[in-house]
Amino acid sequence: MPNTNARDAKIRTVGGRHPTRLTHDAFMPPETVKDKLDALPPQPGCYLFRDGDGKVLYVGKAKSLRARVRSYFQQGSSDGRAFIPFLRRLLADLETIVTGSEKEAAILENSLIKEHRPRYNVKLRDDKEYLSLRLNLAHRWPRLELVRRPAGDGARYFGPYHSATAARRTLQLVEKHFQLRTCTDRELVSRRRPCLQHQIGRCPAPCVFAVDGDEYAAQVRAVALFLDGRHDEVVGELEARMRQASERLDYELAARYRDQLEAVKLVREEQRVVSVTDRDQDVVGLYREGDLVELVVLCVRAGKVVEVLSFSSQGVEVPDDEVIAAFLREHYKDGGSASAMVPDEVLVPVLPEGAGGVSEWLSDRRRDILQSASRQGSSRCRLMAPRRGPRRGLLELAQQNARHAFDEKRRQDEDMRGRLERVRQRLRLPRLPERIECCDISHLGGHDTVGAIVSLQDGVPDKKRYRSYHVTTTEGGDDYAALREVLSRRFLRGRSARADPGRASEPSTVAAPAARAQAALPEQGPGPAAAAEPGALWQLPDLFIVDGGRGQLAVALTVARDLGILELPIVGLAKEKESPTGDKLVDRVYLPGQKNAIQLRANGPELFILARARDEAHRFANRGRKAVGKRRRLASELDAIHGIGPKTRRALLTALGSVERVFSATDDELLGVPGVTRRHVQAVRQYVSGRAPESGESGPS
Repeated sequence: MPNTNARDAKIRTVGGRHPTRLTHDAFMPPETVKDKLDALPPQPGCYLFRDGDGKVLYVGKAKSLRARVRSYFQQGSSDGRAFIPFLRRLLADLETIVTGSEKEAAILENSLIKEHRPRYNVKLRDDKEYLSLRLNLAHRWPRLELVRRPAGDGARYFGPYHSATAARRTLQLVEKHFQLRTCTDRELVSRRRPCLQHQIGRCPAPCVFAVDGDEYAAQVRAVALFLDGRHDEVVGELEARMRQASERLDYELAARYRDQLEAVKLVREEQRVVSVTDRDQDVVGLYREGDLVELVVLCVRAGKVVEVLSFSSQGVEVPDDEVIAAFLREHYKDGGSASAMVPDEVLVPVLPEGAGGVSEWLSDRRRDILQSASRQGSSRCRLMAPRRGPRRGLLELAQQNARHAFDEKRRQDEDMRGRLERVRQRLRLPRLPERIECCDISHLGGHDTVGAIVSLQDGVPDKKRYRSYHVTTTEGGDDYAALREVLSRRFLRGRSARADPGRASEPSTVAAPAARAQAALPEQGPGPAAAAEPGALWQLPDLFIVDGGRGQLAVALTVARDLGILELPIVGLAKEKESPTGDKLVDRVYLPGQKNAIQLRANGPELFILARARDEAHRFANRGRKAVGKRRRLASELDAIHGIGPKTRRALLTALGSVERVFSATDDELLGVPGVTRRHVQAVRQYVSGRAPESGESGPS
């Protein structure tokens, strides 16, 4: 790894140093950089540009460090990237690392970018948040499961799928026709009788019965080939097994293979044949307009398109070859969206710099994947930019798909902007409601009260800003008091973030009820993302919605006014209901200072966006309430003992059997439990005698 000292003047090399002189400095780099430019070697390697604080601005790789790095400062350079003037202005130091080959440079660049996350390197927003299918071949009884983020754990990953519906449909198809278990590992070891899946003939129930391991492994292999798009191989194997089962007069098994064959053939007929070849190819199409970039990958397996992936990015000011390099680095890395397989060929519209090294790196990744999956085949992966022939036709098809995806997404964005404009006009808002938040309260019989606030960014759920609040200052189903507590805590955070965007902590002087509510239970925020930019995640939205009518709106306006938040647009959204006279009242919006509500058309764009926010808040609040209720029902009285942690509680209950037995045990009996010390015994005795100190908690949250 490179030295993090921004002023370090050394150039680390592998294989020697080759000093040269820079003929002219058109842009007058800093003295520290000029000294290093004089000693740049002509070998391949990576370079890092740093600012005055030592932060990495940009990481790049080069066939020749001398030629590449000098080009940033030469007169008449053809480098037209928009960020270059900003980089030159911020540049304070340069660091280079020489490698033995272009391949090593490509690998090192990948690790440096992941480590430093430079400001001016390409950041593509890819499909990692989409669903993938995971098949853990190392398990004795592998199962197929849905996951959000592939991990480098040695399992096979298939996808990501362009929609959750497509992923779940594929999973259902496999579960219907291929006999793999569907239960979790915990259920597998704890089950004592077969489940419904076995009763309907979809699982051999390895959890209970003695199952033929070879037969199960054959099903796993068929599933992997099916999801890989190798349908010809699947058909061949299934036909052979069907014949063998028929010869053994095992007609039930033969019928099962027949159904699997029909399912595979149906999927194969739906796929488009683009070429007659046995090679696996990924064809990358690129379309851009200014700094907006769309990448599409056609996954071609044995001449058939089995999947189409789409990747988007904004603010990309680097040339196309660097976009392609960033994509290959992210897409095929270990744990990336294509970590399950590197194909025989990757076709791109333009070759990145150091294409030979990138091709070697891809070949190494392919070899590792084949070895981990115990599969045969060539480990070579060719990176190509075809100019003619059938491969060029595939590339043009990918380019057309990229443009089509770009146009579709732009049309969707324009449609959403139009809908938001309709909302702005209808609700008479001062600005376009690009970010909307909605609050809802959920409780069960007046208990387990939870408040939820969800966020929409351009009409799409922005889940990193979701918040759930365990209401602790009110009971009995008082929705107004619960809403007051939740909004006080939310608006306090927003006011702090507005005053100091770098942080969102509580101000020193706040209203007493709000301060007590804030101290009672911290919000369930977005986790690690909040620590990175707390103020930004707590900024107030363009529009705040409360689920309810005039009463709920009045509470929200009072809380905002008491905290000095006067410019935040707040409205109430009431659900459809019947009036006392039997008239049907459609969804209505209550505005501040207006007696009569605004009725929204059932299929209008305004209701579509507002109702999406309300329904999402309702769902999230109910989920939080169920979680709180579950924790309360499963809680133990030992949870209230200050100084007794989860491991100690578990050890006490395991050894003594019950809470009553723990309280009545002698000191020696308690000390005989593994992990229990005299401090734990004292805590138990204090609690039993009623002298337990207050822990500051109001129960499980």
